[in-house]
Amino acid sequence: MSWNTSILRELHASLDRRKRPEDIAHLALRLLDGDGRRAARRTRRALEQAASGSLHTLWHGYTSMLEDFARPVGAQRQLARAAELFPGLPEASGNDPAQVEAAIRVAGERIAKRFGASDFLTDRLDRAGRAGAGLGEMSKRQYNKRFRLLRRMEAKLARILVEQRKREVTLIGKSGLASRLPYEEFAADAPTAAFVAYLTARANLRSEFTVSGQQRAYDEVADTLFGELRRRPDRTNWYAVAHVHPTAEVLGRLDDGQRGRLLGIWYRFLLDVAELLEAAWRRQPLDRTTMIVRRGDDSTTWNQTARAWTKARAHWFALLRAMGAEEIADRCCPGKVLLLVAADVAAWHRETGGGLHPDTGVWAELPLPWQVLRGEAECPRSLVEEVCRQHGVDPVAGGWTEPRPAAGPVPFRPTPELVHGVEVGDPVLAGVLRSAGFFSGRPLRPAAAELDAQMR
Repeated sequence: MSWNTSILRELHASLDRRKRPEDIAHLALRLLDGDGRRAARRTRRALEQAASGSLHTLWHGYTSMLEDFARPVGAQRQLARAAELFPGLPEASGNDPAQVEAAIRVAGERIAKRFGASDFLTDRLDRAGRAGAGLGEMSKRQYNKRFRLLRRMEAKLARILVEQRKREVTLIGKSGLASRLPYEEFAADAPTAAFVAYLTARANLRSEFTVSGQQRAYDEVADTLFGELRRRPDRTNWYAVAHVHPTAEVLGRLDDGQRGRLLGIWYRFLLDVAELLEAAWRRQPLDRTTMIVRRGDDSTTWNQTARAWTKARAHWFALLRAMGAEEIADRCCPGKVLLLVAADVAAWHRETGGGLHPDTGVWAELPLPWQVLRGEAECPRSLVEEVCRQHGVDPVAGGWTEPRPAAGPVPFRPTPELVHGVEVGDPVLAGVLRSAGFFSGRPLRPAAAELDAQMR
């Protein structure tokens, strides 16, 4: 494996993780230098500024924050037990649902159990059934032991699938389709790979506890990298760029087939996310008039899914415009989905002279998105525009009826060390505070409570 290929592999692996933008800038600088030419001076200065804060260059080389999104716990333990009870079972990865299912099916055939038939009262074989299946020599106890294991493995498989789905929703809500980008597509052009990886890392930043708004992903470093792509448009892989940065300029460089593929992906994802939103709503309907968290609300699941809906909806609108198919949104224009706001953040807004976000009233009056996509409620563009006017909201600037106008790049800002959204200056101190339970909203652990008393 060549030196450049190794860097490209590392950058591609970062697309579904939570690497610091500074560390990606460090890799991008090495990649562009090894691409047979030096990056433009402005691009190099921007990357060097960002890379100066990478873990590779900092004296402590440490961050207290996890550099990955939570992954499902695989079925390795269950597969190991299955290998003991079913000798000769094919090897399988506990993180691959397809392989886990295949192992369950093969093991099930050994005891005449159908996949999915796991009711302990109705699906087990009695003595006559075991004899008829050629299991007459297996005791009831040994049969039950194997049946229970396969039953647990099927439940585990279902949990893995649910958690993987949640993780994908979280990733797409943060950085679009970056995590779905195949390596061959990503690595076809080094400057394209550098831009996609850096913008993805910026988009994957954690939310901060603030009332002044979250950081925008597109900063000055991303802008200089994008300038590199503009200077060599014939070599840039614009289709890969469109996975994370679907501006009119980028989408205008795609052919109809590429735009059509992306449009289909995003529409299917909208349907999938709408299903998840409805499931969350049915578990605990929200107060649409305030969107402030109440006891019993699962704000984490709702907000992750709502972000994915908003991202998918924005990309879908952008593609409709690029393809000249905006009449679709004239007839079917499902609204945005608002995030739940913590009560303390809402109180902070009030303390600083703010109030409910203007979008709240629009969200409260429009039909629910899953009702619109299923055709149970009509929501044309004209209705959205009318409700926006009633609440003093600009439907275009607010992103209600079409993609938001492209904003300029924001200044580069070093990645903060966060403890439950609160910025802490030192990564070692951040780790101590997190392990002690500070800023978590829960009672401090005994040692932490003593430390807190001493600090006071």
